[in-house]
Amino acid sequence: MEMFTQSPQQTQALGEKIGLDLKKGKIKQRTLCFFGDLGVGKTTFIQGLAKGWGIKRRITSPTFVFVKKYSPGFNHVDLYRIEKEEEAEGLGLEEMFADSQAVTMIEWAEKIKKLLPKERIDFYFDYISDKKRKITINYY
Repeated sequence: MEMFTQSPQQTQALGEKIGLDLKKGKIKQRTLCFFGDLGVGKTTFIQGLAKGWGIKRRITSPTFVFVKKYSPGFNHVDLYRIEKEEEAEGLGLEEMFADSQAVTMIEWAEKIKKLLPKERIDFYFDYISDKKRKITINYY
């Protein structure tokens, strides 16, 4: 499925809708993987997801700590700084993937393709113009 957003606010609103659907159980996948260049809107989208999930805190990308866990059951992983898949093995990803009550968002998921669960949603973000983004969503 392809969607287009015309502003960061629209990108965030789309994320919020999907976050609400996750919270209500309308979407069964609990791992969401994000692909795309720097500045294309992945974190903005995840901020919307968090809002839809019910997170009140400000969501920032965990680039330097790799993982931030928010209550209730919202895990945000950013793998931008890892260079080898093995570097992600000590982050507790398997436990996050196994938790059926939580959702796990993974930015730069292409860096751990072999470790990703089969049941997941992949979001591909493409830069169209300064504000316009194409978001391709694949359900597995």
